Amino acid sequence: MYAQTLTDQEFSSYQRFIFEAAGIMLSAAKKALVVCRLAKRLHLYQLSSFTEYFKLLTSGSNPAEVQVAVDLLTTNETYFFREERHFDFLRERALAARGRASTFRVWSAASSSGEEAYSIAMILADCLGENAAWEVFGSDISTQVLQSAKRGQYALARSRHIPDDYLERFCRIGTDEYKGTFLIDRKLRNRVSFLQLNLNESLPNIGQFDVVFLRNVLIYFNRETKRSVVERVTSKVKPDGYFFVGHSESLCEARGTMQLLAPSVYRKAC
Repeated sequence: MYAQTLTDQEFSSYQRFIFEAAGIMLSAAKKALVVCRLAKRLHLYQLSSFTEYFKLLTSGSNPAEVQVAVDLLTTNETYFFREERHFDFLRERALAARGRASTFRVWSAASSSGEEAYSIAMILADCLGENAAWEVFGSDISTQVLQSAKRGQYALARSRHIPDDYLERFCRIGTDEYKGTFLIDRKLRNRVSFLQLNLNESLPNIGQFDVVFLRNVLIYFNRETKRSVVERVTSKVKPDGYFFVGHSESLCEARGTMQLLAPSVYRKAC
């Protein structure tokens, strides 16, 4: 018999765990999510309580399991062309960059299972051409979702927000054993690279970007963490480049050199 309840004291321990690992603040409303996502791990290890699982995570004996727990507790909902006004704005910027010599680079900084990064790639392939100088970089703290992103295969139901012409041009609908799924075309997949990154730590040398998406992530950070993450991520935005956050988010005092152009859209001062 395995525990399906999580005491307030145990939940507090997991709040501290994920904050230290990823800078994410789990509100009291996320208690059920912790139970739902971690219960199978207790079953796997035949543990009788969430306290025993927490001891496993903090013992230092199983770093792979720590990554699994981080993956489970940081994975958020995403879908293709979410908050479509940002993609309309990206289309304008991409069209304006036609014919320039330098590579047009876009970073999906919390790419989850890849829907955002591939949505960006579809826009760039459409506006700049599939063989033009552009690239998309996706990152996430979760290794599990990045594996899905690299694979580029999704349930067909998740294609509902993809424009019909894009679905025909950039996706392959599965048949036979793959029926009910679709695959991002290999040529487009090859233009998108993914890397595990923790935005709450120093970033590697990933270069500078014309546009950075960091959407629906900042709401999980406290004020201090939000400020440091924004400073770290926007340091990778080119002068006069653009930075998108979720429609329910704003930078406020964390704005730094970013100038507000429209709700959730910022431009970096030259």
